[in-house]
Amino acid sequence: MSGPKRKVEYYFSFISLWSYVGSLAFHDLVKRHDIEVDYKPIDLLAVFASGGGKPVKQRPLQRQAYRIVEMKRWRDIRGIPLVIHPKFYPADPARGHRLFLAAQEVVKAGRAGDLATFAHLGLKAVWADELNVEDPDTLVGLADRAGFDGRALLAAADDKAHADRAAAFTKEAIDRDLFGAPFYFYNGEPFWGQDRLDLLDATIASGRPPVPPTSPSEL
Repeated sequence: MSGPKRKVEYYFSFISLWSYVGSLAFHDLVKRHDIEVDYKPIDLLAVFASGGGKPVKQRPLQRQAYRIVEMKRWRDIRGIPLVIHPKFYPADPARGHRLFLAAQEVVKAGRAGDLATFAHLGLKAVWADELNVEDPDTLVGLADRAGFDGRALLAAADDKAHADRAAAFTKEAIDRDLFGAPFYFYNGEPFWGQDRLDLLDATIASGRPPVPPTSPSEL
């Protein structure tokens, strides 16, 4: 008898630039390794604030300028469309995250839909397609393209249970000392940022024991 399927916990937000940049590469990685993804959408600005981080426009100008250099580099490395100053950033992704959580329930129930596609489309909507992820019709369209019934998900997104789950994921992220997105956890080992995907890939392939996270309280 085979054991439980290996799993990666994936903390992301529809407004997370680097979650978008690494999205296709991440989903290719988990497909190659036949690993399950535990999707955990979070309130990214709350996570920033918990660790003393700042939204982009509140960071020093030097850091803002270098961020653009990195965006152009990684756009070319990943071969993806990427808008440097997207029209609807930062939008509030809360409704979209709740809709995504409603989609998770659909998949758990064995009905149609593709969470990987939905997660990627939500990110691409902000960073390449310049769509407003606060707009209900936009979200319905994204869900439909991922094989879900977008209107049904939109109605389900107002269920308090999904708001509670979204809040719980954000609290969980803060309690685990996350400070940005994307964050990937494999066997409890944290990997921050899409530029750590090669490290995650090598770790999965090697089967080595995990490097445990270090808590700030241990410093």
